[in-house]
Amino acid sequence: MTEQGDVAAPLSTAPLGIFGGTFDPVHLGHLRLAEEAAEHLGLAGVRWIPAGRPAHRGPPSVAAASRLAMVRLAIAGNPRFSLDDAEVASTEPSYTVPTLERLRGEGAGEAAAERPLVLLVGADAFAGLPGWHDWQRLFELAHIAVAHRPGFPIDPGQLPQPLAEIFRERFSPSPATLASAPAGSIVSFAMTPLAISATQIRALLGEGRSARYLLPDSVLDYIRREHLYCRN
Repeated sequence: MTEQGDVAAPLSTAPLGIFGGTFDPVHLGHLRLAEEAAEHLGLAGVRWIPAGRPAHRGPPSVAAASRLAMVRLAIAGNPRFSLDDAEVASTEPSYTVPTLERLRGEGAGEAAAERPLVLLVGADAFAGLPGWHDWQRLFELAHIAVAHRPGFPIDPGQLPQPLAEIFRERFSPSPATLASAPAGSIVSFAMTPLAISATQIRALLGEGRSARYLLPDSVLDYIRREHLYCRN
């Protein structure tokens, strides 16, 4: 099920950003990355997909339903953002390739199958791509957009060799490339540096300290109401 609040996001042939993660909890760094990606890359919108059972890390600190609820609160009111709860509802581990395959199968007709999908990742996550399940198939299913710090573009010399080779083959300096094919390119964009992490927020909340201005007030209110991330 895909939601924007309670309204399904309309089908479009413009590039659609795909933003997955545990969002444990969702914070302003996540929101800013998605907003700047939509703006810099000319995306029709960004679909947020919280992982139900992330396969490449330990279990999240709170239940999938709570993480989904926090993302719903965080993105409310932004017409660019929509929410997908299929991974949270699934009993299977969350892998990106099956998720993209599912998205490719949504809708009907050539327009749905040919719509450009753009997987949004940070520079650190991109460097770790060779550790992902069936990672080379990602390029058959989507473009990849890498967020990096201003003044620090992606250096292929710092990437694992198999990924560096693919980066050199597929990188495009122009976001306009994303609209020309359903998948296969790598682009990058500089985003506002925000030194915010979910780990930091969980530590603050666990110590009973303030996390205000690191995440939306609506999410912080939900965390307090549901007594999430408390150590006692």
